[in-house]
Amino acid sequence: MIDQKTAMIQIQKFILYGAGEQGAVTAEVIESAGNQLLYFIDQDQSIKTKIGYDVFPQDEINLNVEDCHYIISIGTNSHRKKISSEVDLKYGKLIHPSSIISKRATINEGSVVMPGVCVNTLAEIGKHCILNTSCSIDHDCKIGDFVHISPGATLGGRVKIGEGTQIGIGASILPGINIGKWCIIGAGAVVTKDIPDGVTAVGVPAKIIK
Repeated sequence: MIDQKTAMIQIQKFILYGAGEQGAVTAEVIESAGNQLLYFIDQDQSIKTKIGYDVFPQDEINLNVEDCHYIISIGTNSHRKKISSEVDLKYGKLIHPSSIISKRATINEGSVVMPGVCVNTLAEIGKHCILNTSCSIDHDCKIGDFVHISPGATLGGRVKIGEGTQIGIGASILPGINIGKWCIIGAGAVVTKDIPDGVTAVGVPAKIIK
């Protein structure tokens, strides 16, 4: 029997585009929030099910399911951008109930907030981002579209991250730092200076290596 409090919560329906590892963890965010996953879409026709849900090729199903939201559940930033530009879908957003999100923060469509994430006041998260497990986004940060903040990474206040950049596991970005588009910041790096577009930076303090 559904209690009155549960009945007042509107259950949202989702379809996930991508049935790989990222798809599995994203599915659990849907479940944890009390929402409904209908099925996965994946072009790998050898995948028939994923953690108990059906998987269908794109050309075999209706891509405009009424009252349903889509999430691109693929970890590679460039793949999320490519799919979002090619497939016109109604994208939702997912926030795990264990995360702490300021009421003054903005999280845009297609983005997923994993367990234990903290997003502080006036932070802005772009479209189709992944804020992975227990990362921390402090006040006034600006995160571009298709960014992936890996588990345990920490961004100080007023940090700006350009489109498509990957922040590695456990990396720390000092307050006020600007990181360009399509960069890779290595695991455990400590970024103390601005980083230009399209580079890889690693180490403590972080240095550009590529």
